[in-house]
Amino acid sequence: MNKNDYELKVEILINKLLAERGMSLRELARLSGIEPSNLSNLANGKRERIYLEHIERIAEALEITDISKILRLTKK
Repeated sequence: MNKNDYELKVEILINKLLAERGMSLRELARLSGIEPSNLSNLANGKRERIYLEHIERIAEALEITDISKILRLTKK
């Protein structure tokens, strides 16, 4: 195995969750107290840093206790 076999990236599953629940990003922003632009950037992979507080607030808003429903590791 070479080094590239282990290169991973974090995938954010917010858009998938919202689609499953028939919820808009704006509604999630309202429920979580996170700015819509920040949520949009996070959901669309445009953020380099992920704040744990945001993940916690998203989980609370969507009543999720399993972080793997919000984030997953995939190969680059």
